[in-house]
Amino acid sequence: MNIIFVEPSFPRNQREFVRALHAAGANVIGIGERPAEYLDDEVKSWLHDYVQVRSVVHEPSMLEAVKMIQGKLWVDRIEATVEAHIMPVAAVREARGIPGTSTETAFLCRDKPAMKEVLRKNGISCAQSMRAESPQDAREFSAAVGYPLIIKPPAGAGASGTYKIKNDAELERVIQESGLADGQAVAIEEFIEGHEGYIDTLSIDGKVHHEFITHYYPNVLEAMRERWISPQMATTNRIDAPGYKDVRQMTRDVIRVLKIATSATHMEWFYGPKGLKFSEIGCRPPGVGQWDVYNAANEFDLFFEWACALVHGDTHKKPSRRYAAGMIALRPDRDGRISGYSGVDEIYQRYDDCIVKAHLPNPGTATMPVEAGYMANAWLRVRHPDYDALRNLMNDIGQTLKVHAS
Repeated sequence: MNIIFVEPSFPRNQREFVRALHAAGANVIGIGERPAEYLDDEVKSWLHDYVQVRSVVHEPSMLEAVKMIQGKLWVDRIEATVEAHIMPVAAVREARGIPGTSTETAFLCRDKPAMKEVLRKNGISCAQSMRAESPQDAREFSAAVGYPLIIKPPAGAGASGTYKIKNDAELERVIQESGLADGQAVAIEEFIEGHEGYIDTLSIDGKVHHEFITHYYPNVLEAMRERWISPQMATTNRIDAPGYKDVRQMTRDVIRVLKIATSATHMEWFYGPKGLKFSEIGCRPPGVGQWDVYNAANEFDLFFEWACALVHGDTHKKPSRRYAAGMIALRPDRDGRISGYSGVDEIYQRYDDCIVKAHLPNPGTATMPVEAGYMANAWLRVRHPDYDALRNLMNDIGQTLKVHAS
């Protein structure tokens, strides 16, 4: 099978998808923005061929590259795993008659207002929302729904560019800051109170073969606004517990409604006083190295599972569910440069056998702002057979291990 993979070397974990496709028996043709000389020898050894383009989100360049590749060999699939690449790759895929995620599905997984409108029409509970294209749209929505509200880019990811609005004065400020006053459309929706988590899947022909449920502590919007918080993402190994039945069924309903066939997905959800609410979906793997967390928890290779789904139409191995696992982000106490750490030795003495991987940048490294994300500064990945014990040890890490800056 000949599979084009978009951008095989950046960001760095992209190489894992190339490795897995090669291991599953595919001839992998890379398309990327960097010269072939940029690729290291290992990535080159996994690639059958490589084509450089000016930009992997520039559809004409991508279309020309795929045409050229098709002139040499039959192309069975073209795949992308980065959010910004999904829509342009879907357009090229459709234009060249290559199977895979359609432009309709890619659009609905990218555009939050359209996504939620379609899901609500099909009985899937979501926050009230709309696409606001003018300040008056936002004002009318706020008058109808009430505060608090969330405003975000229609195709944003995570908490990037997201505002929580509690009154008319804040709404007017965000109308200016978000670009809405200048004609930039935004997604506006009711704020849903409750606990936030996500469910990641690997589906084949619309059927879920692998799934993993992860909890945010605290919710993302709070975690991305407060420096003192060491936010956690904790993946449960109790996925068969009755309390997860509804979110697992919701996942399958979303996959059916959005016509997702063979793909990884990343779905966010809330559960609170208004019950279970779908938040958003990406038709791709999650970010922040989360598949590495699933691999550590389940003693298998999810990248290879994904590749087998594409190449062979089936998965290879069941997850062990032996461990609950997670990641905790550790923020510097101020912006500047990292001056050192405290509590590292204590944490390793207590939990050395639970620590899967640690990233503690060297003293002198420039800090990154809180809003840069969970992996922007220091972080640890950990696992434990018991989910409650995992939560306790992650709390202890957050309280004990400190990153100092000056």
